Formats: sequence, structure tokens, C-alpha cells
Amino acid sequence: MIWTRWGILPTVATCLVTGGAGFLGSHLCDELLARGNRVICVDNLETGSLANIEHIRDPERFMHLGIDIIEPYFVEEPVDFVYHLASPETPIDYLRLPLHTLKVGSYGTHHTLGLAKAKRARFLIASTSEVYGDPLEHPQPESYWGHVNPIGPRGVYDEAKRYAEALTMAYHRQQGVDTSIVRIFNTYGSRMRPHDGRAIPTFLRQALANRPITVFGDGSQTRSFCFVSDLIRGLIALAESGYHNPVNVGNPDEFSLLELADAVRELTGSASEIIYEALPVDDPKQRKPDITLARELLGWSPEVPLREGLQRTIDQSGIELLVGGSH
Repeated sequence: MIWTRWGILPTVATCLVTGGAGFLGSHLCDELLARGNRVICVDNLETGSLANIEHIRDPERFMHLGIDIIEPYFVEEPVDFVYHLASPETPIDYLRLPLHTLKVGSYGTHHTLGLAKAKRARFLIASTSEVYGDPLEHPQPESYWGHVNPIGPRGVYDEAKRYAEALTMAYHRQQGVDTSIVRIFNTYGSRMRPHDGRAIPTFLRQALANRPITVFGDGSQTRSFCFVSDLIRGLIALAESGYHNPVNVGNPDEFSLLELADAVRELTGSASEIIYEALPVDDPKQRKPDITLARELLGWSPEVPLREGLQRTIDQSGIELLVGGSH
């Protein structure tokens, strides 16, 4: 056992990760295993991929369960931590799977909280900066309640996450479950699907093929991009804390999409021109996390600047981005 300022933690923990074959989930599985833990990956592969976890060859410490969590589920063995990351998370996914997205946020979160309660496990839910909607407060602190259109096309994802946060706090307050909530801001790195609709994999795929880079609107809208290794450090730090209220984890360095497109062109040596398309409905004009709480509570802040992270992403997955990658 290890004593921390938050309490006693097992030296070798068993961690259950829903969505563990997805982009973020697979990186989390890797890091948890690297720290000596056992990992149970729960993923029905609707948006995840076996290709993201096929390199893990440790049957003593890793297993994959092909479970759809919108149905009740259980595991037999003891569990110390539950990381609930499962959800369609990109516009391509949640616009294709609107009802499933809502069910994962509601039924899936309910079932996973029930499992955490039964196992007396620490529970972390991956929420999102999308709970802030198109924010009227900038940067966004955890105290901001958001500006969300509940019936717009993005609402199925935004409201699923807002409901999941409310359900998590209800389980904590009424059922005594040890819960935590992380609000994740834009994250990037290897294993992103080239056609998932997000800016960085789209720009990289287009630039590597010397095709036009498509920018929505006039490109002045801003985002804050966090490299995946920084994000994973923050998730684990929060899970191992004793904190229950939401915590922003993201990189506060803010860039316009035009600045991102220029950086991608420069790093890839691409001759791609920039073309403009109509802005999607309810697309946020700006997004930047206030990470004061993460710094003070967890001692966490991002370490990888955008250009370095983009170069790492190109080096680690450039061929996949060029040829189209896996599901």
C-alpha cells in the first residue's frame, strides 16, 4: 500500500476503463499498465478499435471485454478504480449515433456508477468542455454553468455529458460513491481517427496528402489543444485525489483555427491551400480552460506545446493519417 495526502492507495490497483479501445481510453490503458496496474478494458468497439490495444500483450494484467454498457454489466473480480470514458465523442460519431450517445451518457453512466458502488471503487467520469457550450465567459472556470442549446444537433452529446455529471454527483451525495469529474478540453495525439471530423486529424490528413485544408467559418474561432500524454497525467492525478467536484484538464494556450492550419502546413511542408466552408450549427466561437484548480489541487499543468505535440503526432501516426487509418 502507498500512503498519499489523499489516503491509502493500493500499490497494484485494478482499473476498469470504459471506452478503453478508443483514442483517449487506449492511451490511458497504456499509462495505467506502465505504472504497474491491472486493467480491464470495456469497449463494444462502436467507435473504438482493436488496433488501438492490439500491442498490449500481457494477459496477466490486461483483458478486453466487448460489452455495450447501455445494458447492465458486472465483473467478478475486485476493482479499485473505474475510469468512465465510453461515449461517442466526435461530431461524426454523435450525429450518426444520437440516441446511442444519449443512452451511453444516461444508462451507461448509471450502470458504471452501480458497478463502482458495488466494488467500492473510486469513480472518474470523463466529461467535456462541451458542457460550457458556446461560452459567454472566457476562459471557462468550473464555476461557469454554460451556454448550451439542448435541442440543437450537438445537444445529444452536450446534454448527455451534463446529465452524466448530475448523475455522478447524485450517486456521490445519496449513495456515498467516491466520485470525480474531469472536464476534458480538446485533446490530440496518435490514434485519432483521420476522418473523425476534428480539426487536427482533418488538417494533418489533408496536409500530408497535399489536399486543400478545410476551415469552417473564417477560421477566427479559437480552441486550446492539449497533447494526449498531458491529458492522461491529469486524469490519473484526479482519480488518485479525493476531490469530487468538476476539474478542467486542458491546455490554456489558445489558437485560432487559421493559426492551427498554418502550423500544420509548416510542420508537414505541405503546399495545401486553405479553403473555407460554412460554420456548423452551434459551433463554439472560443474555448479556453481556466486550469487554476488543476494546478492548485493536483499540481498539474500541461508540458507539451502545440508544435511539439503536432510533430509527435505526425511522427507516430503520419502514415495512418495519410492512408486513412483504422476505424
